[in-house]
Amino acid sequence: MSLTFYWYPKCGTCRKAKKWLDEHELSYKEIHIAENPPSRSELKDYYQKSGLELKKFFNTSGQKYRELGMKDKMKSASEDELLDILASDGMLIKRPLLTDGSKLTVGFKEEEYEKMWL
Repeated sequence: MSLTFYWYPKCGTCRKAKKWLDEHELSYKEIHIAENPPSRSELKDYYQKSGLELKKFFNTSGQKYRELGMKDKMKSASEDELLDILASDGMLIKRPLLTDGSKLTVGFKEEEYEKMWL
């Protein structure tokens, strides 16, 4: 199983997830989400495979989210518009993202990681 770990090194939640991966000796490819965010097509693929609502992919507590007034845009924007916005800036994406290409976790919850990746 080849894992890809999108993270932001200054994010405490991302550091906890990375520590969990290391403690469980899982190998992964590390990608800085702000410098190399997933493409729009990757995001669409992750979203479709995840079974989650698209809004779960947004970093709702981030500064960029507030600057763009995303709370209001979420109500009226189409799926395509939301994917375009999400792909425009890695800091809008909830992190960390961990995927093996077929399944994905958004954010970090230890019990979810145990269920999905062990």
